[in-house]
This record gives sequence, C-alpha cells and structure tokens, in this order.
Amino acid sequence: MRRVIGVIMAATLSMIVGTSTAVAAPEDVFDSIDGGSIRLDDFAGHPVLVVNTASMCAFTPQYDALQGLYDTYRDQGLVVLAIPSDDFAQELETDEEVKAFCGMVFGLDIPMTTITTITGQDAHPFFVRLREDEGFVPAWNFNKVLLDRSGAVVETYGSMVTPTSRVIVRDIEAILAAPG
Repeated sequence: MRRVIGVIMAATLSMIVGTSTAVAAPEDVFDSIDGGSIRLDDFAGHPVLVVNTASMCAFTPQYDALQGLYDTYRDQGLVVLAIPSDDFAQELETDEEVKAFCGMVFGLDIPMTTITTITGQDAHPFFVRLREDEGFVPAWNFNKVLLDRSGAVVETYGSMVTPTSRVIVRDIEAILAAPG
C-alpha cells in the first residue's frame, strides 16, 4: 500500500511542479520491427513497461503474459514495449525471424523494436541513461522497467518477476489511477 501511495504522490507532484526525473528522453528512438521508428516520447502521458526480450530463452513464455497485460490495460493507456536483444546470446539471427516467431508462436501485437544492444558500451541511449541514472542494467533477458506517464522510472523488475505478477500489476494500476 505504501508503494501505491508513493507512486500516486510522485505522479501528482510531478504534474504540479512540472518536473520529472525521467530516464526516457525525447531523443530515445528505436527502430521498429515493423519498419519505421518507435519514439518513447510518442508515449508521453502513458505508462510504459519496457522489457528486454529474447526468443530462445527459458523466460520466453513470458511473451504470453506481456500480451495479456497489454490486452488488459491498453484501453486505459498502458504500452508494453518489447526490445529484443542478443546480449545474452539467446535471440534469433534476424529481425524477420524474431517477428515471425513472436507472431506465429505468441500472436504478439505489442510494439516491438528491432534487435537492440542493451548492455555495454554500445548499449542504446535509453539503457545507458537507465544505467547511469537508476543504476539498473538488465542482468538477463526479460528484465522489466516501468515508466510513469512522464517517462520517469517507477520500478525495475528482474526476469523472475512475471509481467502479471501482483507487484507489477499493482504498480501499473497505481499509475493508471493517478491523475494525468
């Protein structure tokens, strides 16, 4: 309960003061697996669950839960963004293979980027800022980062925390319930 109240208070304070410690920056642009680009600032005003994914990982069945979470909360504004990565050597070879696999096996329609580097010196700028500002580096596939409506990090979750876990759902519902 304390965490929910804290999320609501932070979101309200951010709206009143007009400040944010957002890790997502306007220049955060990812290549979309469907072509074109995905800009995090296009999701301003919406909570976003960012998940680094891999098609050949023991956690890959979490795609079902990610889609379920998106289906449940998308009409309220939730965005679930999958970021395939081969940083842990468990992704398919090409973006086309990833897209086909996720579509055929899981029926995904969540936004998805192309295969992206998330760790090390070549990490995408979003993950560099996440490391620098939050001290968070994905330790494995299916780590999750919840951003509030202003792009500020609400919480990070490891691979073992499923997308529909009580803690993630509680945090998402708190953001959705907050004014904004």
